[in-house]
Amino acid sequence: MAVIEGRNVVKQYGGMKALDSVNISVDEGDFFGFFGPNGAGKTTLIRIFTGQLEPTSGSVNVLGVDVVKDPLGVKRLIGIVPEVESPPTYLTAYEYLYFVGKIRGLEGLEGRIDKWLSFFDLEEKKGTICKDMSKGMRQKLMLASAFIHEPKLLFLDEPFINLDPIYQRLLREYLEDYIAKGGTVFMASHILEISERLCNKLAIVNLGRVVAQGRINDLIREGENLEKLFLRSVGVRGHGGGEKRKTS
Repeated sequence: MAVIEGRNVVKQYGGMKALDSVNISVDEGDFFGFFGPNGAGKTTLIRIFTGQLEPTSGSVNVLGVDVVKDPLGVKRLIGIVPEVESPPTYLTAYEYLYFVGKIRGLEGLEGRIDKWLSFFDLEEKKGTICKDMSKGMRQKLMLASAFIHEPKLLFLDEPFINLDPIYQRLLREYLEDYIAKGGTVFMASHILEISERLCNKLAIVNLGRVVAQGRINDLIREGENLEKLFLRSVGVRGHGGGEKRKTS
């Protein structure tokens, strides 16, 4: 059953199309990877799927909700980790998770907060205001805020950024377990080695258009890995020992 359906999604800024007739379908239980060069449209599509940005045209349905008509309804059902870690600078780690829990009307909030502070080893930092935290700590806090209500669908935009290898592994193992228990993930990431271990399906976008989509095992040719599939799909070829984008 599809939990995300984006049909002919267009996002235009003036005369430029950030997204050009994008079609994406994600089934329940998928770990769906969304890849592309910088500026290809990844974050724009995630913001549309999560009700933060309205498409110029096209339809978007997430968990049975029309995102354009009911963006708040979608936000209640999903977990979101944005590209830039952005908890309010004036709140402590505890206060931010408490705020998120109250907004979502969660029961057993104290236990939920303690669980995620412990999971990310933030107990000693729960009284630290966010502006005094490192980027890695703020990233862990954003992940905790996305997980705290145990949603069935996660949208993750560069979730591994700013995490050291220990917490990258911890997050990867949590997401593997989350999928095994029936969750669904839509993730944009530049960390292709980790993504290849996690994703069963993917789409690659370039210049606002989807240039490859499907099951990862069907798309990767013999002798390839995800990195080589990505480079081939966006038109990058080897040149003088390096890589160069095709221009014709």
